[in-house]
Amino acid sequence: MTFYLNRRQFVRTMGVGATLAAMPATLRTAGAATPLTMQAAWINDAEFCGYFAAIDNGYYSDNALDLTYLSGGPDVIPESAIIAGKADLALTTPDTTIKAIVDQGAPFKIIAAQYQKNPIGIVSLAKAPINSPQELKGKTLAVPPVNVISVEAMLAINGIDRADVNIVPYAYDPTPLLKGEIDASLDFTTNVPYTIEQQGEKATSFLLYDFGYKTYNDTVVVTEDVLKNKRAELVAWLKASRMGWDANFADPAAYPPKFADSWFKGTGRTIENEVFFNFAQKPLMEHASGIFAMDEAGIAANVETLNRIGIAATADMFDTSLLAEIQG
Repeated sequence: MTFYLNRRQFVRTMGVGATLAAMPATLRTAGAATPLTMQAAWINDAEFCGYFAAIDNGYYSDNALDLTYLSGGPDVIPESAIIAGKADLALTTPDTTIKAIVDQGAPFKIIAAQYQKNPIGIVSLAKAPINSPQELKGKTLAVPPVNVISVEAMLAINGIDRADVNIVPYAYDPTPLLKGEIDASLDFTTNVPYTIEQQGEKATSFLLYDFGYKTYNDTVVVTEDVLKNKRAELVAWLKASRMGWDANFADPAAYPPKFADSWFKGTGRTIENEVFFNFAQKPLMEHASGIFAMDEAGIAANVETLNRIGIAATADMFDTSLLAEIQG
């Protein structure tokens, strides 16, 4: 079964090749009872700090799990890992997962959502800010080819003619924006503004989510078989992972330095970058019902958004019953 990646195909970090070479394939908790493997969506950065905190604090072991953590990267398709049986759960984006369900009959269920709001957004320089879709009219916007459909949907939702915006190809590199060759780019708002600031400029940004393109990110996905046969372990993983994220966000500046010589070693990025990232992602992940929550309104928003871009999502592709077991 082949899956078509619609996530991180533009490189978010400098020196990714060196990073992947330096990273161990797996890191494992010790002394726990039941083996469980998770596949991350990207290389080790603050996007996964809560899981590192949970491992560091022994939360998985305390919940009778022996967790194997698999790093992601530009050549990793998380859904493929669970189809191949290499992992029990994976962090994905709902568009790729649901497209696989619809187009290929993949037996997937989304059981949780790390990001309530997808961190993809429009980044511009503060000295020439673009603060809304309307302000993109007459501007040049650099967009990775795979994400053009999402940007076009956001424009349509906001009543903007596609012809009014000059969309050009983009791969992660803020240089064209810094040189004034483009007016804005589609980037991860949790990370790229920091990179721009390191080049002596200030950045501003807005999320596609806040202007109608409402999707989760880093959705927790399992196969129907794993959901049936490892339900107790998945509930334990959700519980322990939530504890890790709660500990991490109690002080977003505290945990990244702890992992400088372990999880973040060899990434080519500074710990200050990871701290910025950690603070920036906190409001995108928080929910009144706790990290990973998926409420009826959020699911409905995802379904509506994906249907707008031709992906026939339905609410039954999301399963909130495991979250219900850890609430309270």
